Formats: sequence, C-alpha cells, structure tokens
Amino acid sequence: MQKLPRAVRRLIEKFERLPGIGPKSAQRLVFYLLHHPEHELEDFAKKLTALKKDTVLCQQCHQVSEQDPCDICSDESREPTVMCVVEQPLDLLAIERSDKYHGQYHVLHGAISPLNNIGPEQLYLNDLLDRLDQVEELILATNPTMEGEATALYITELVKTSDLKHRPSKITRIGHGLPIGADIEYADSVTISNALEGRRKI
Repeated sequence: MQKLPRAVRRLIEKFERLPGIGPKSAQRLVFYLLHHPEHELEDFAKKLTALKKDTVLCQQCHQVSEQDPCDICSDESREPTVMCVVEQPLDLLAIERSDKYHGQYHVLHGAISPLNNIGPEQLYLNDLLDRLDQVEELILATNPTMEGEATALYITELVKTSDLKHRPSKITRIGHGLPIGADIEYADSVTISNALEGRRKI
C-alpha cells in the first residue's frame, strides 16, 4: 500500500470509509477509475459535488429532494390522515414503488442503536409530534431488525405519553412479508405490498 502513489492511496482510503466497501473492493474501484479517460473522471467529480449542492432535505418529511417541500409533501392528492415513518429515504422509495400507499411520510435518517451511539436525539423525531394534527393512523415502517423494533417501540411510547392536541387513533407496525433482519430498501414491490397490508396495531 505504501508503494502506491499518494493520490491512489488517498482515494482508496476514502472508498474504504463507504459502507460495505472493504480494502480489496476499494483498491479495485480506484484502479477501475484510474483506467477511465480524464474527462469522464472530471464528469464523475462534478456529479459527486452536485450530490450536495443540488439536493435539499424536505423540512416537512426529511426526504432527499431537489426542492423544499418535496414532491410528496406538496402533492395535495396524498392522504393527510395517514403517515408512514421510515428509517431512510431509500425505504420511502421502496414503499412508493409498491404503489399501495398514498399517505404522508416521515424519514428518521437512522434507527436507535446504542452500540453505535445513535439515540433518539440523533434522529428526526422532534418534529414528528408536530406533524400529527390530522393523522389518524401512524404506520411504523422501520426495518424488522433489533434497532428498527427498538425505534418503533420508542415512537409508540413517545406518541402515547406526549401531551398532544391530537393523537392518532391507531398506531400500526408494518407486518407480514418482511423477514426479521431484512432491510426495506432491498424488498420487492410485492413484498412491500404484503407488509403494508399485513400491518398490525401496536
């Protein structure tokens, strides 16, 4: 590794920090890019920079979008009395692909995970309570993992014990179709549909 040019080593180190990328994969990616024409790398770099410059977080649901509010929050045809809470923007996209859900969303950008030093304060939970004025059903669609289950339980207690002007009459948990330990973003549309239809009251 030390014999590699500094520019190569630095980029390998950056790739290694990405989730799911180990040292060998990072090296393969860097050498793959190294054989590309310079104009393609420049275009790649521009798109990488635009990732932050040309996107915003919707201040209502916290979905990644090109505008604030996002297309979903500004769509008046969406059902205002149903809200689905998901961990990540990719989970929202997976549920949208099922074409079975037409309500509102709230994206947490993570799940409670004490082992990774992620508590409720690190998630977009504070403004969730402020968005429940019209909500009759709150669907907790966090992943069926230990962290996702803990997050769903925390939200349930938070909603039940907080001093709210309006409280959802029903809190449900996404149900059948998603195996324990699976991530929503990798599920197909049929599985997502079954999970939504099989949600249960908490």
